[in-house]
Amino acid sequence: MNPIEQFEQEKKERIESYTRDPEFKGLSQAWISQAMRKYWVYNFTWMGRPIIQNPVDMIALQEIVWNVKPDLIIETGVAHGGSVIYSASLLELVGHGEVIGIDIDIRDHNRPLIEKHQMGKRLKLIQGSSIDPAVVAQVHELAKGKRVLVCLDSNHTHEHVMAELAAYGPLVSPGSYCIVFDTIVEDMPPGSFPNRPWEVGDNPKTAVMEFLSTHPEFETDAHYADKLMTSLVGCGYLRRKD
Repeated sequence: MNPIEQFEQEKKERIESYTRDPEFKGLSQAWISQAMRKYWVYNFTWMGRPIIQNPVDMIALQEIVWNVKPDLIIETGVAHGGSVIYSASLLELVGHGEVIGIDIDIRDHNRPLIEKHQMGKRLKLIQGSSIDPAVVAQVHELAKGKRVLVCLDSNHTHEHVMAELAAYGPLVSPGSYCIVFDTIVEDMPPGSFPNRPWEVGDNPKTAVMEFLSTHPEFETDAHYADKLMTSLVGCGYLRRKD
């Protein structure tokens, strides 16, 4: 076995060991639950824009984008723009591609900073509900003939995420991903999101489970679910089978 193969084999065995380690899993869950309560994910920026994401999941997204090399990344949820800027910067490194960012409210103090950013050249912003038929039709038109990756990170209720999966799941190319953020909600203590419409039993993870039960063309990529440990996405790394 050459050194590269040996490294990969050791990594594979190490990740597999995590699934058999209840103490490590418990500590990881306890830490990320506490971090969520303290709004830890609000502390970071990417290329000058706030990015409300878990750095662990951003590293995973980088791996996926490098491997998939999509022509188009569709993101629901824009906020301050850090996440769409991050995706655009990954495509810049890959050497091609565009990001479509969809949000029901792209605020006036954020839009110009996103559009004038040096990564703005790879961005298109669409203001409107991600499940509005007119928005969905526009995105489908823009996605024609392209290798597509989808990131869902807007309204986290079961109903909304299911509607997004129905709208954008068909656009995901074989071998690419639909990444459903914040499945962690289901694993948090009840009442952890008092000012939000989502809760234990009504969240992205419940939507993912229902979606997978009727869409055998998708599967949770256990590689990411197993190795990240403190992921907010967890079972939401959905790979479309080749």
